[in-house]
Amino acid sequence: MITDPGSSRVKAVARLSQKDARQETGLFLLEGPQGLKELVRYPEIVHEVFVTEAANERYASELNQLRDAKCNIESVSDRVMEKLAETQTPQGVVAVVHQLHVNLDELLGAHPQLIAVLDRVQDPGNAGTILRASDAAGADGVLFSAESVDVYNGKVVRSTAGSLLHVPVTVGLDLASAIPIMRESGIQVFVADAGGTPITQLSPELLARPTAWVFGNEAGGISHELSALADQVVSIPIYGSAESLNLATAASICLYTSAFAQQASR
Repeated sequence: MITDPGSSRVKAVARLSQKDARQETGLFLLEGPQGLKELVRYPEIVHEVFVTEAANERYASELNQLRDAKCNIESVSDRVMEKLAETQTPQGVVAVVHQLHVNLDELLGAHPQLIAVLDRVQDPGNAGTILRASDAAGADGVLFSAESVDVYNGKVVRSTAGSLLHVPVTVGLDLASAIPIMRESGIQVFVADAGGTPITQLSPELLARPTAWVFGNEAGGISHELSALADQVVSIPIYGSAESLNLATAASICLYTSAFAQQASR
């Protein structure tokens, strides 16, 4: 059992809460029982798992499955777990996992039908929720611009509720270059922004085509440069008195509107 919170090994793992350490190692932290249950399905991406005695009993089934898959499981003291975990009340298990992102060519080579694109999205909760909504809507990928929050940020990872492991992700993109590439590959690009064509006016036939939805910065929206590169700017009507919709809520509506049309066309 690892009992010293100040050991070099514990410090190295705790550093993964920082972006530069994640970039150097190609690893990230996946905390809690939900992540553990997901890893049972993907043991090949596990680097190592740290678990307290209490959690070892509580999640014995999942941990034994990972042991059977030859994953390295280390017991740690509660004090060490407090050092490793990013949450205020750790649940006794932290996994170190290999990063999963793919490049744009790989993603487009799989002939995606629905993609979410994040342009300078900064809020971890919004980013994670959009990725989770993309997974639920059956999207084939989520693209992060270079200026967006790191997808492996702990708050983003937790907000995805496991969906980070389900949906191909591309990171660090220059969207001014990526949007023309997507269009050339046969994907129409819709920018979600106020002042565009109401989504309710788009035909089912149009919505059923392969589509990438671009969602912009929480405060600044989409840049004029990116809007000019898209096929269409699309808005969501507001029928009540609210000034605007939360970004993740708006993204969910757009993604599901496309998903409904695509499913119906099949």
